[in-house]
Amino acid sequence: MVRLRPRLVIAGTHSGVGKTTVSLALMAALKARGLVVQPFKVGPDFIDPGHHQLVTGRSSRNLDGWMLSDAVNQSIFSQASADADVSIVEGMMGLFDGSAARDNRGSTAEMAIQLHAPVLLVIDGSAMARSAAAMAAGYAQFDPALRVKAVLFNRVRSEGHYRLLQEAVESATGLAVVGYLRPDAAVTIADRHLGLRTAIEAGSCEVYDRLAQSAAETIDLDRVEALAWSAGGIVQEHPAVPTVAGCQETIRIGLAYDAACCFYYQDNLELLEAAGAEIVKFSPLHDACLPEVDLLYFGGGYPELYGAALEGNVNLRVAVKQFSESGGAIYAECGGLMYLTEAIRDGEGRRYEMVGVFPAEAVMRTSGMTLGYRIVETMQSCLLGPAGTAVRGHEFHYSLLEPKGELTYACTLADAAGQPVGHDGLMKGNTLALYSHQHFRSCPEMAANLLRAARQAKTIRQVVRKA
Repeated sequence: MVRLRPRLVIAGTHSGVGKTTVSLALMAALKARGLVVQPFKVGPDFIDPGHHQLVTGRSSRNLDGWMLSDAVNQSIFSQASADADVSIVEGMMGLFDGSAARDNRGSTAEMAIQLHAPVLLVIDGSAMARSAAAMAAGYAQFDPALRVKAVLFNRVRSEGHYRLLQEAVESATGLAVVGYLRPDAAVTIADRHLGLRTAIEAGSCEVYDRLAQSAAETIDLDRVEALAWSAGGIVQEHPAVPTVAGCQETIRIGLAYDAACCFYYQDNLELLEAAGAEIVKFSPLHDACLPEVDLLYFGGGYPELYGAALEGNVNLRVAVKQFSESGGAIYAECGGLMYLTEAIRDGEGRRYEMVGVFPAEAVMRTSGMTLGYRIVETMQSCLLGPAGTAVRGHEFHYSLLEPKGELTYACTLADAAGQPVGHDGLMKGNTLALYSHQHFRSCPEMAANLLRAARQAKTIRQVVRKA
């Protein structure tokens, strides 16, 4: 039994309040003070953790009360934070927004309670005065099990306005007000249809340096550090992800990784490595050939924005299709699924040729996002495992599949409440592609299942070649 490390949850009153900006500013400023900062993100998100990693130089980990058990969340936290001076946990949506209307399931509040972590509440102060005190009081008192300890204002233009907000909140609530950030276009990360632009597209840390400077000017970083050190509670220390006993030969996984395809949970990759995988990165945008691998893994991303470049890389598209047709194992999610279809049609109707494993086109919508937690359960044996294997994940995409032929699905799909919402898991031979993103630690055997299927596919291909 050990005490968790210094930690602080950054929560917002609602989506769009500036949690990511504040989180990145604090991470950058604390790192500039010489601290080792371990980042985390609450909820199913790939984009914010990428920015966290650029700022801190450490892999950001996802924590999720719906996809993962309490024990798994605490295991992820305790292992990642073991050698850090302080951990910053960026929340999602509003503080109490999650997968249910009547309790904290899947919310930032739930995670803060699980981690015994104090909460720093971010409020958009741009058009507020004393009303900020009422808002802060409501969030602080809503759940007695939650420790909302302080407030930070975002988008406040002047010191005078900040002092007014600070006096209102501190006099009426007893909460500490630790500072503010000014609106600054120079530190604004551009947005698009699925969220912020990805870190891999940033190419420079200049914006993070500017955020660190801004935070040092208007935020009391000593008080922020003190808040993190005020974290209490005793929890069980958890071991690292165990290596799977009796691993067979190493399976080489070709991981598609570039600006078009970069959505991966770090824990998924580590589970694969623990199960006996060696991960080799390649680029669907830039590489002319595939590396020598036994399994291809295509994550999500923004293939619709790079349609012309993906279409233009004919050699790789042909290589991927040949790998599939020869019985090679391929696992894909969301953007990876789109890449494996016949074509992608963007929001302006432009059509780009893709790999063509599945007889369908991925068509971008200008509205009507598909979003939510998902339970994927296999109807038949496939790369995920035998029939009845259940994995938790989420969907978020604007595209829809337009079939051009017969499509075979390997899985049923249910929402967070367990209600059926259709099918997922396009399957052809040893290729499996899902719209949903899975968190492998919701079903730890999934990593071993993937590698087992890849070994079987490899053996069959070798026999065929010899014949």
